[in-house]
Amino acid sequence: MTTDQPAFHAAANGGKAGPLPFDTSVANQARIYDYLLGGKDNYAADRAAAEAALKIYPDGAFTARANRSFLGRAVRYLAAEQGIRQFLDVGTGIPTGGNIHQVAQAIAPETRVMYVDYDPIVLAHSRALLNSHQAGATDYIQADVRDSATIIDRAGQLLDLSQPVAVTLVAILHAIPDSDDPFAVVARLLAALPAGSYLAVSHLASDVLEEGTQEDLETTTTPMFQQHFTYRSKADVGRLFTGLDLVDPGIVRLEEWRPDPAAAESGRSICWCAVGRKP
Repeated sequence: MTTDQPAFHAAANGGKAGPLPFDTSVANQARIYDYLLGGKDNYAADRAAAEAALKIYPDGAFTARANRSFLGRAVRYLAAEQGIRQFLDVGTGIPTGGNIHQVAQAIAPETRVMYVDYDPIVLAHSRALLNSHQAGATDYIQADVRDSATIIDRAGQLLDLSQPVAVTLVAILHAIPDSDDPFAVVARLLAALPAGSYLAVSHLASDVLEEGTQEDLETTTTPMFQQHFTYRSKADVGRLFTGLDLVDPGIVRLEEWRPDPAAAESGRSICWCAVGRKP
């Protein structure tokens, strides 16, 4: 991409030309992720932030790909092996290949998926998330992950909350500072769901980098972002699963969670991930 005119430019303005409803001069998490995955829906600020991070941690692009792959494997596991037919994806990000409904409905066409994101950039793409198999259904909520009441209320308009639901919080909770208590955020969402529901999480890790690397990443990239990221330890990620039964292999790096040998890629991710079941 050589211009700052992403494919969603018109969609973000309701199909009309004019100023975009967001600041393109500030790097955005969803657009940086899109860039690292090889997408086209990003701006110069996003690419600059991504490249600055890659100079410090070259496996950053691998981490993005590994994160997307983990999501796909987790959804396939939940749909094919555990019979989950309802998903609540909070922190959806810009749609790309292998969206949850595409993966799950390939296994069970009747699957229902509710997508959630607060970002107007993602809202501009939400039409792609609504292209459901006719036997199933999808919908989109524009809401912040911290607004649990709104998410649960709106999700209940599509999902049957008396039946198991898989909640996916993939690469989103590190955008929630300790002051907003991400552990309570997760607990509130799970409290509204019945036994047999699942939680899938990936999260930037504070305890896998060489000494000083995390500080370098924060010092270099934080001024470019709309938000600060909070790296957390493996033990902290474990706290997100309080009261749940962890699925084997437990809390591991992205590439280590039930890997597909046929799709193996060399690299070491900077994220912890896990899947747990509500007993």
